[in-house]
Amino acid sequence: MVMEETDPRRAPAQCCVPLASEEMTLDDAAATASLFKALGDPHRVRIVNLLATAAEAVCVCDLTEFLGLSQPTVSHHMRKLVDAGVLAREQRGVWAYYSLRDDAIRRLGGVLRFEERAV
Repeated sequence: MVMEETDPRRAPAQCCVPLASEEMTLDDAAATASLFKALGDPHRVRIVNLLATAAEAVCVCDLTEFLGLSQPTVSHHMRKLVDAGVLAREQRGVWAYYSLRDDAIRRLGGVLRFEERAV
């Protein structure tokens, strides 16, 4: 079993202060924009949704039918999400299995955290 690691400079755990943070730097904004860019495609949002509701890692072979896309197109979308640090990839024989990274789940939730503001 081989787990593919992402570039730690681009992993969600290394980026993405909450949008409501008063201390957001230009680098923080760029990292958050990169994460949103990775999620800026409806197919990728559906992939994240599927993986968020799956009990275990999902085989890439199951995603082509689910998405109605060709295998190369699905692989392209998966690569974007892995590179952004959202997904973990595990090689099992000839098939790749994907799951949401635990740190990505925490960071995605934290990015959109807003404190209640008085109006």
